[in-house]
Formats: sequence, structure tokens, C-alpha cells
Amino acid sequence: MNASAQKAVARSSASEVKDITLVEAVNMALAWEMAHDDNVVVLGEDIATNGGVFRATVGLKERFGYKRVMDTPLAENLIAGTAIGMAIQGLKPVAEFQFMGFIYAGMEQMVSHAARMRNRTRGRLHCPLVYRAPFGGGIHAPEHHSESTEALFAHVPGLRVVIPSSPQRAYGLLLAAIRNPDPVVFLEPKRIYRAVTQSVADNGEALPLDTCFTLREGDDVTLISWGASILETLQAADKLTEQGISAEVIDVATVSPLDRETLLCSVAKTGRAVIVHEACRSGGVGAEIAASIAEAAFLDLQAPVVRVTGYDTIMPYYRNEQAYLPQVDDIVEAVEQVIAL
Repeated sequence: MNASAQKAVARSSASEVKDITLVEAVNMALAWEMAHDDNVVVLGEDIATNGGVFRATVGLKERFGYKRVMDTPLAENLIAGTAIGMAIQGLKPVAEFQFMGFIYAGMEQMVSHAARMRNRTRGRLHCPLVYRAPFGGGIHAPEHHSESTEALFAHVPGLRVVIPSSPQRAYGLLLAAIRNPDPVVFLEPKRIYRAVTQSVADNGEALPLDTCFTLREGDDVTLISWGASILETLQAADKLTEQGISAEVIDVATVSPLDRETLLCSVAKTGRAVIVHEACRSGGVGAEIAASIAEAAFLDLQAPVVRVTGYDTIMPYYRNEQAYLPQVDDIVEAVEQVIAL
């Protein structure tokens, strides 16, 4: 370990608890892992000198140096491919795409190479890398900046798709993603980057991947969501309590591979399920969850599974964004519908 890393470890040795936002939790996780593992490097457009478009990497170049925090050209295919080369040679790159809408140029590398590296080499080569991208709508961004296309990557064998919904889960899940020996697509809901704060201990403790998190226990209906929509889902659960309806809230967190066991156990208890996501309706992760419930928990259901989603159209410009995104009242209405059956 070099001298600068040793100093960083010394600064991080005390488990400091801070009230931080989700984007600050991302920064804190990156800093912890870089301080404790010299093989972790960060690369992307404007992430070094400027600290990234959302300031998620601010201060890392000053702390760890330009050889570990690298600005790249505006070339997503290059970013995705360079990260693969680094990974198979022993580094642990964390590559940032400025927005999910820019990620498609890198999909050739991600789908054809990163996802298949272990299988193609029969386990001789691993690809321990993380592709980070802000995703989702709600910040009045222009076209190509508001995509929620997690289902594209969830369909690719060999890729994990992880979506945090709070500062605590952003910190713990990003640590786990960096330590994972296979590629992870880590999608950060930018609408809630700074919406809430939580107390997070900077102790290097990772959260498990491939696991749903039960955020609230309930008996009457299971509300299933991930990413920014967790915020409205929890608010809807509070509103339903006023009507005497007890809602269980589950954060899927890792949309691929999917923790079906947690979802099915909850539905077996409540007998009803409402799935909430802002991605378009057709072919989404919500449809996969609904199919899984129908196949494995049909006899437990007291009502059909209902989805509250975005529309099968391009995310509109900011004037109509809120009409596209699922709202609290939409979720409450869906629950009332399944309770009435």
C-alpha cells in the first residue's frame, strides 16, 4: 500500500457516523474502498477534476491522485471497454456514465464482453468492475437524461443490476458491488440524490447483493418497488395506514438476479401485491415479478397483481414529468382496488 493510501486508511479507521445524502454515500463508499484496496480505480467523463456532473466523485482525485481517478474522453464505448481491460488484468475499475441515456454506446462492450468473460474463459478470467450511472426522471432534464431502462440489463446473463434507494443502501451496496468478482451495473436514482439524509457509519460494512429489503412490515398488501419510487411507495404506505390498511413495503434493490423468495413469502402472508416502478410498463422488471408471483404464489393471491408504472412512451419534458411518474395517489388507488376484490 502506498503512502497516500496509508494516510487515507488512517483517516478512515474511525467509524464516523454522518448524516448524508445518497450522492454523498456513493462518494463515501468509493473513498472507503479506494483507501483500503489499491486496485480500485475510478474513471469517467469529468469525474476527476470536476468531481462528476452530480459531484459524486468530488475530492477523490485530490485524495488518491490522477492515476487512480481518471478523466476520460467523451466516449462511452471506450469507457466500458477500458474498464474490462483493467478488470481482467487485476484492477477493480468503477466506471461512470454521466447519465443512463448515454450508456447505450457502451452496451456492446458490456453485453458481449464484460458479461461473458467468466463463461468465455471457463473461469480463467474474472471481470470485477462496476458501471455506475444516474438514472430515472424527475429533475427537469432534457432528452436522453431521464431513462429508466434497467430491464435491458436485467435481461443479460452475467450482469448484476443493483439500484439503491437510500443513503444507507447506496453505501453498503456499492461496497458490495466493488468487491464482487463479476460485473455490476449500479444505477443511482438521481431524483433522490439529495432528497433525504440518513445516518451512515463509514465503517466499510457492505450490504448483501441479490437480496430484497423489507422496509416495513404489513399484513394486507405487499408493495414492491425500487429506486426513487421507494419514496412515493413509503408515503403511500403511510397514507394507507390512515385508512386502516397495513402495507408491507419491499425494496427489490437487486433487480437481477431477483430475490424471489422474499417476494413470494411476503405475498403468501398478505395475499395481495402492487408493483411500483417508473420505467415503462411493457417488458419491465415489474412484469417479471408479476409473472413470478403468478407462477409460484397463485393460490396465495386474493386479488390480481397490479402494476403502477410509467407509460410506454419516451419520458416527456419537464412540464409533463410528474404526469409520467407514479404518484402517491396512484399507488393508494391501486391498493384500494386490490383490497376491494
